[in-house]
Amino acid sequence: MSFAAIPGVLCLFAALPQVQPPPEETSPTIQVDVDFVNILFSVRDKKGALIPNLGKEDFAVFEEGKHQEVKYFVRETGLPLTMGLLVDVSRSQENLIDIERRAAYEFFSQVLKEKDLAFLISFGSESELLQDFTGSPRLLQRGLEDLRVKTSVGGLHPGPVPTANRPKGTVLYDAVYLAATEKLRSEVGRKAIILITDGNDQGSMMSRDQAIEAAQRSDVIIYSIFYEDRSFGSGSGFYYSGDEGTLRRMSEETGGRVFRVDRKHTLDSIFDEIQNEMRSQYAIGYTPLNEARDGSFRRIEIRPKNKDLKVQARKGYYAGARLKK
Repeated sequence: MSFAAIPGVLCLFAALPQVQPPPEETSPTIQVDVDFVNILFSVRDKKGALIPNLGKEDFAVFEEGKHQEVKYFVRETGLPLTMGLLVDVSRSQENLIDIERRAAYEFFSQVLKEKDLAFLISFGSESELLQDFTGSPRLLQRGLEDLRVKTSVGGLHPGPVPTANRPKGTVLYDAVYLAATEKLRSEVGRKAIILITDGNDQGSMMSRDQAIEAAQRSDVIIYSIFYEDRSFGSGSGFYYSGDEGTLRRMSEETGGRVFRVDRKHTLDSIFDEIQNEMRSQYAIGYTPLNEARDGSFRRIEIRPKNKDLKVQARKGYYAGARLKK
C-alpha cells in the first residue's frame, strides 16, 4: 500500500498510508459482525458516581427501537486495554504542553497493566506517531519528551504551497481518523482514544463525522479532554475560543465523555476519572434480530431498569459484511 503523503497533511510514519476521503463505493471494512454485537458501557447514578455491581437483569437492549435478547453480560475489569493518546501541539496549546507531558506520564504509569498497550500521537499542522504500541511507561515518557509545537505546513514530502485554499492549523479530525483506522481497527478487546485539545480543527481532509464514523467502525471509545489556554492571543487583542461542542459530539457518539480542565478539575484528576471509568465497564452482547448485512448504521439503546441510573455507551454500529481474508 502506498504511503506517499499529501504535502501538508499528515506525517505519521512510513507504515501508515496517506489520509484520503473514503470513495463513494468502498470495499468491506472491519465492522461489527452482525451475528453478534458487543457493547462496552459504564453506568452512573444521579450524582455521577460509577455503579460497579449491576447484573444482566438490570438492563434491556434495543436496536432501532426493537428489543433484543441479551446473550452475554460481564463486568470487564480485567480485559486488556489498548489506547492511543492524541495530544494537540498547535500554537494555541504551546503553554500547556509541559503540564500535559507530566500528567500523561503519570497516567500511563498508573493505568497500564499487564497486556495493556498504548501509543502516542501529536497533531498540529501535521500528525506524528511519537511512540508506537508499547506497555512500557518509560518508552511512552520518551515519546512525551518529543512533544513540540507544530504549526508550519509540512508533510513527508512538502511541496510548493499546495494548501493555499486549505490552510493547516490543527488536523484534529485527520489524527482521530488515522488513530482509529490504522492503529486500532485490527486490535481486539477494549479500545480507546484519549484526546487532549481545545477542539478546534483547521485543515483536516477528513470531516468530524468521518472521524466519528472511523471510531465507530473500529469499535473505539473517544474520551476528550477540553483544555484551552485562555490567554492565547490576548496580547494582540485577539480572543481565541475552543470548540468543546465538537469534542462532546465525538465522545458521546462513541460511548465516551468530554472533560473540561478548569480550576476545579485538573488534568491529573481528569486522568484519574478516565482510568476509573475504563476499569469499571460492563460488556453486553446480543444477536441482532435484523440479520441483513447492508452496511447501515443501526442505533442502539441500553436502558437501565432503574430510571435513576444513566448508561454511557456508543450510539450504534455499522452492520457490514464479515471481513474478507
